[in-house]
Amino acid sequence: MSDFSQNRLAITTFHILNQDRKHLRSQLRLHCKWKKTVLIVPLLASEYTDPDNVPVFQNILKNLADIKYLSSIIFGLDGATEQHAFQLEAMLKDYGIKNYIIQWNDGPRFSNIYKSLAEAGFNIQEPGKGKNMFLSFGIAIALGAESVGLIDADIRTFRRVQLERLLYPVVVLNYDFSKAYYARIRERELFGRVKRLLLDPLLLSLKRKFTESKEERMLRLIDFLLGFHYQLSGEVAFHVDLLKKMRFATNWGVEIFTLIEVYRKASSAAQVMFAQQPFDHKHQEVSEDDKTRGLNRMAVDIVTTLMNALVIEEGLEISDTFFRDLAITYQAVAEEQIKKYSDDADFSNLKYDRDAEESMVRNVFRNSILYAGDLLTSPYRMTEKFLRLVNTYPEFKPFLEQGLADAIMSVEEKAGASVFETPQTVSWERVSNKLPRIYYDLIEAVENEKRHFAEKGRL
Repeated sequence: MSDFSQNRLAITTFHILNQDRKHLRSQLRLHCKWKKTVLIVPLLASEYTDPDNVPVFQNILKNLADIKYLSSIIFGLDGATEQHAFQLEAMLKDYGIKNYIIQWNDGPRFSNIYKSLAEAGFNIQEPGKGKNMFLSFGIAIALGAESVGLIDADIRTFRRVQLERLLYPVVVLNYDFSKAYYARIRERELFGRVKRLLLDPLLLSLKRKFTESKEERMLRLIDFLLGFHYQLSGEVAFHVDLLKKMRFATNWGVEIFTLIEVYRKASSAAQVMFAQQPFDHKHQEVSEDDKTRGLNRMAVDIVTTLMNALVIEEGLEISDTFFRDLAITYQAVAEEQIKKYSDDADFSNLKYDRDAEESMVRNVFRNSILYAGDLLTSPYRMTEKFLRLVNTYPEFKPFLEQGLADAIMSVEEKAGASVFETPQTVSWERVSNKLPRIYYDLIEAVENEKRHFAEKGRL
């Protein structure tokens, strides 16, 4: 167990030591007889239509077919035509997947659910994994699940025992939350670049700042995030009572946002060693010159999501030079980390391109911190300069008397709200309070989708 002081949510770490897989499996089967457990697999159509991805997805299906204790497996499908949805169903049948649900997000039935949510004021616009899995979680809750697991569809090295390790703390030991961790190595090369080169150095830099300023509230959150061996893993499990209260980011900051929500709302949290062997999934391109794509986009979303939580929700006060100073500290810490990785790679006989990693820190991740700082603070700097200008020159006096300053402050407030707002869902607890029939609507959408596939399949 991690060394956290009183009033901090502790993280229990489960390692793979002398694990008895038969015991693990038998306990899960026993508990799942009276605890309904649902698995969610968010995926894009390209996961099984792109020839390069097909073997990866086929391996996942092969392993899932052997699991008998799951009450349902929800495949949250994005970016798919109706033909793609039928193609997925055919694959699930071919591999003998039982109790599956295809949540075809672009189809009319689930599109209507999103429309109902929007009409009620829950307008979840940002497309992507966060939006996809949010609806899947709603379906799992509607189905009466007590435990809900989630895995990505691009795991190249997936084995069924990995899922069983992830679920065990929640299903058998009654933890609120469980998260996977693992080593990211492929062909003797270190991956997990965003975690190693951006997130860890950024968290360590913030810890230095908050230790110096003695901001205990901020330190508690940072320590919690640092307590996870792999904060950005996509494999998680929830007890339904926690899940109902959770919000989820709908951008690339979804994993870090989820941990922040767990910190605020869970009473127990675990991290589980997912695999002894190196773990591999699809890698994103760096996209150094385009902040809207690849690791560059991911970095900006992660930094803005984290800093939004600190500034808006934890009440951190930042100066004009905060992000510039943070970027300087970050680069120094990141370079220290790079030396450690270089030494470790040398000791472990791994390939390591130190120049490339240093370049990524300087030209991508450091700039993402500065860019995020501009996104978060530019409206306030602009307002300050504008107010100074209009109060300096007498020509503006008549307009000031008519309320110009108040109008400027009002616009700043609106701009600040839009800039600081991480794109996110509300909790299902909140949704069900406003839409008491939403779970019935979800079940009806699921059943109508099943009938649609069955009828089309007979034609």
